[in-house]
Amino acid sequence: MNTFTDTVMMIRPAHFGYNVDTAQDNSFQTVADQDITQISIQARKEFDAMVDLLRANDIDVLVYEDLKDQILPDAVFPNNWISTHLNSSIATYAMKAESRRIERREDIVNDLTTKFNFAKRYGFEYNEEDGLFLEGTGSMVLDRENRICYAGLSDRTEISVLEKFAVLYNYKKIIFHTQDQTGIPIYHTNVVMAVTEDFVIICLAAITDNAEKKELLRTIDSTNKQIVEITMDQMYQFAGNMIQLKSKLGQKLILLSDIAHKSLTAKQIDLLRTQNKLIPIKVPTIEKYGGGSVRCMIAEIFISKK
Repeated sequence: MNTFTDTVMMIRPAHFGYNVDTAQDNSFQTVADQDITQISIQARKEFDAMVDLLRANDIDVLVYEDLKDQILPDAVFPNNWISTHLNSSIATYAMKAESRRIERREDIVNDLTTKFNFAKRYGFEYNEEDGLFLEGTGSMVLDRENRICYAGLSDRTEISVLEKFAVLYNYKKIIFHTQDQTGIPIYHTNVVMAVTEDFVIICLAAITDNAEKKELLRTIDSTNKQIVEITMDQMYQFAGNMIQLKSKLGQKLILLSDIAHKSLTAKQIDLLRTQNKLIPIKVPTIEKYGGGSVRCMIAEIFISKK
């Protein structure tokens, strides 16, 4: 079973910008210091160049246009509200920021269901009524091959909703507590770590509990994946926000931002390149103001077309 896909979904942003709501617990964001219209224009240029680069590397990219009549500064990050799975299902998620909940679009869910063989839909968004959140593959880093769900707990990743996901999808959950440079929990797990077929890229310094760290390392070791440890500084350059895809020719690709790539040491790059082609992507505007990077922009599609 191929647990790394060659097909992804992305949302072309209409009104990208700095989101005050999400900045409350996302220390990766920077307050807008230039014209918001120019920021939005530059984000679309970065998005379009990324799509072109993925397609040039034999990745199928399904692009949906953002809503023109709604100001959704984070719509470029769809992996927080939707994911697809190897059991032919689509899942939608509970979002903390009210401004982001409008990103959940039934027209996209319906279109994906029409285009692909999705047979089931699971929705976790009802948990928002109780103030409980789970923001998709931002909150969870999934080792689909070994059915392990890694999750750093935060206001956006609540353990009771995580448990519902784990039971429904038959995943073992490995939870831990993290701390960013301001002393609060890191908003999403997928900036702390990434899982590929052969490696786990992770910032161990961000994990605060030694017992949890020990269990995490034991679990990774049991999967026979090699750890590529990154520093806190590298994490803040989005070195943990990588994603592995496989091209239609079967080549293993690791997508990461240009900033993340430049933060890596020569040894780290050489190690990752032993099994993968690295694809650095320039998204500095999206990273700076959105507080997310390449992995956040991608929702993987794990299904064959009808």
